[in-house]
Amino acid sequence: MDSDSGEQSEGEPGTAAGPDVFSSKNLALQAQKKILSKIASKTVANMLIDDTSSEIFDELYKVTKEHTHNKKEAHKIMKDLIKVAIKIGILYRNNQFSQEEVVIVEKLRKKLNQTAMTIVSFYEVEYTFDRNVLSKLLHECKDLVHELVQRHLTPRTHGRINHVFNHFADMEFLSTLYSLDGDCRPNLKRICEGINKLLDEKVL
Repeated sequence: MDSDSGEQSEGEPGTAAGPDVFSSKNLALQAQKKILSKIASKTVANMLIDDTSSEIFDELYKVTKEHTHNKKEAHKIMKDLIKVAIKIGILYRNNQFSQEEVVIVEKLRKKLNQTAMTIVSFYEVEYTFDRNVLSKLLHECKDLVHELVQRHLTPRTHGRINHVFNHFADMEFLSTLYSLDGDCRPNLKRICEGINKLLDEKVL
């Protein structure tokens, strides 16, 4: 499940599509085709990452690229995020978690819900943003993800989990994202609109 052949070219924009085209949906579909070829149907693949989540991921890519000034690194972070999300989705949908791990799933759901509401609240209520609070919540999510997949996934995937959460929980990144007069403000607005939709639909 952890094959990384074509790491650089997979999901990279083609020349015909323009100089900087990124689509988390296309990347997710590519990853799903590899991962699901043996154990799940195309219908299940299409359910694993929904349109709203894809839109949020696309905005996260843009702000990550803006912050890192490194398109390749931004692409790698998002690719790792999508791979981890899909692998956890496959394990969950195929009832691979033990009773103890299902308890961790519920803890993770609650922590993700709390984090999502905090992200939105810090955007909607000016001057409430606290990067320490948000960073701590994201690190707590990371610890729960590690605990959940401990016996299922490889050290390489645990490395991906660290790569993703350490980036998004980074204090400087969060400050850039929430800067009131920064370039990321429109992206943050769209991210929060997507999160609100997922909260309303009880996805988060």
